[in-house]
Amino acid sequence: MWKQRVLVSSGVRLYSRVAPQVVRVTAKNVAKLGSPKEGPKPRQLLSLPPFPGFPLPGKKSLNACHVTAISWVKYYFDEIQDSVIQSHFNKSLVQIECPSSSDSVEMEGLGKPMRKIKPSDVMEVGARIHIPVSVAETAISRRFDTIPSGTLYPNADEIEYLQRLVKYKDSALLVLNKPPKVPVKGNMPIHNSMDALAAAALSYGYDEGPKLVHRLDRESSGLLLMGRTKESIAHLQLLFSYINKAQSKCQAWNDACEATYQRYWALVIGSPKDKEGLISARLSKVLLDDGKTERVVLAQHSSLEPSRDAVTEYRVLGPTINGCSWIELRPLTSRKHQLRVHCAEALGTPIVGDYKYGWFVHRRWKQMPRVDIEPSSGKPYKLRWPEGVDIQKGSVLAKVPLLHLHCRELVLPNIAKFLDVLDGKSENVHPALSSRPDLLRFVASMPSHMKISWNLMSSFLV
Repeated sequence: MWKQRVLVSSGVRLYSRVAPQVVRVTAKNVAKLGSPKEGPKPRQLLSLPPFPGFPLPGKKSLNACHVTAISWVKYYFDEIQDSVIQSHFNKSLVQIECPSSSDSVEMEGLGKPMRKIKPSDVMEVGARIHIPVSVAETAISRRFDTIPSGTLYPNADEIEYLQRLVKYKDSALLVLNKPPKVPVKGNMPIHNSMDALAAAALSYGYDEGPKLVHRLDRESSGLLLMGRTKESIAHLQLLFSYINKAQSKCQAWNDACEATYQRYWALVIGSPKDKEGLISARLSKVLLDDGKTERVVLAQHSSLEPSRDAVTEYRVLGPTINGCSWIELRPLTSRKHQLRVHCAEALGTPIVGDYKYGWFVHRRWKQMPRVDIEPSSGKPYKLRWPEGVDIQKGSVLAKVPLLHLHCRELVLPNIAKFLDVLDGKSENVHPALSSRPDLLRFVASMPSHMKISWNLMSSFLV
């Protein structure tokens, strides 16, 4: 050991370059001499979309002229408690991409250097925030979702269950958080479809029950929109089919139509080569050899089968963990099985639980826990198995996982505000409705099996 002599006014001080020794006392009151404990392990970071600018769709803020970092995170995670988000800011776990500077830390794999951000910092257009995946971890109920029995006349308990699925209703529309394994449109032998159940239990005093505006696959979950009147159903169906044809003489309605979007969360096997991008691949329908089963495939240029345009935006939410990646999908067109085919065939990363379009990948896929490398340090993640979680409930580590595709976010025009103008009954919005927002925004929590998968995937990083 060598020491450096430093002169001060009061005398001579000796400074040592040797790391300090720390005395730790165990539970049995036995003192041990050793080096300090290591700091916390790197956390998996979840990437938020670039900040779109002010005002945010569906946000009720009339007097504000800017958006702070914590307001933007709370807006994106609308289904998460504010105290959880505040706790991540208090612990300085929230970071933002920034230009190269001396106080930033380069995060390999994330593309740009990062720095910590305060909750009161004002967001700039295009800024991208990264936050640990623990912000979206949720407690799993021991009692899993039930599906109403196949009857056109649900009992009181089933009606109460269906009404709990309703997230929003007004005079023109109704929004539900559809559970998985419930068909949206029923045929004659299927009684427990969402349209039949809604007609029986969700009329809320109207002569007829709500009708479907768009569809979700039977195995998928998330936000489902239904119209309550013939006029609103016609306008919303036109909006979701052809956005450009939904235009009118009302400029506010046209702007709201342009701002309409859906965002899905999906867990895919593997990871796309590019962290974000645009998929533009035409789709066509073919019949299999049995002559009955229909399948959607990427259209071939030499094929004689009719095809339709299909466009999807995507971005990876975080790094690959245990061989899987969470991605966010935004369909710009409404085609049958569009997201599933684009993930499986265009990206080469089928959605977990999609055996129709990803069967061969599922056969080769090993679902056993594996060690992945933390991108910034190059060290392996510390694996942790959460206690009290039954992985056989359709999660990513179950023998037969359920489909991991969830319609999480929906932004659409407030049609109840514009309905009289669209129908030609009035030239301007009624004064009593003018204070209502032009856009409505909804965020739905994931179903139980996807919550378990999220907790399991994030548990691999401590």
